[in-house]
Amino acid sequence: MAAPPDRLSSSLERVLNRFAERVRLVGSRYRLHGDDLDELFQQVRIRLWQAQRDADTIEAAPASYVYRTAVTAALDLIRRRQAKREVALERPAGDEGSLTTDAMQAPSIEDTLGEAELATRVARALERVMASRRPVVRMYLAGYKPDEIAVTFGWTTVKTRNLLYRGLADLRTELAADGMTCAEDAWTL
Repeated sequence: MAAPPDRLSSSLERVLNRFAERVRLVGSRYRLHGDDLDELFQQVRIRLWQAQRDADTIEAAPASYVYRTAVTAALDLIRRRQAKREVALERPAGDEGSLTTDAMQAPSIEDTLGEAELATRVARALERVMASRRPVVRMYLAGYKPDEIAVTFGWTTVKTRNLLYRGLADLRTELAADGMTCAEDAWTL
């Protein structure tokens, strides 16, 4: 049974207060200050909540887990900022008539919408995976290795791998049932 929101919120705050210096160091390492640093803390809070969803599990999160969560959140924040940044127009040498930008090589709106729909469908399929396997698969998809997941949950590596592989198999089945196909480890709509 999930903890009430107030207990969950207080657990998140305690963990963030306990590891605030580590999160600040990550922010400093990636030159995040002011509002960006606040956004980093918020992203870490959200990611902990999404991956754990249980007050006791959040409280037991090791420093390495929070650190890695902060690093991935910082990198994602930087990527989002770079994607939104306006690209300066440049004239190629020797070509006075045309303008090119890095934006011309950026993914099209159709590609972006396709990625968003793919992410939505994966999230929906993941919700249909057995509850005991779901957090393990979520963490794996977020980039955590099986041994890191095992440490986070306090499980044996064997149990974690078992839940992970069965959860991934369930996810593949759910995605296929949703009309998605897999070609060379890439899912398409």
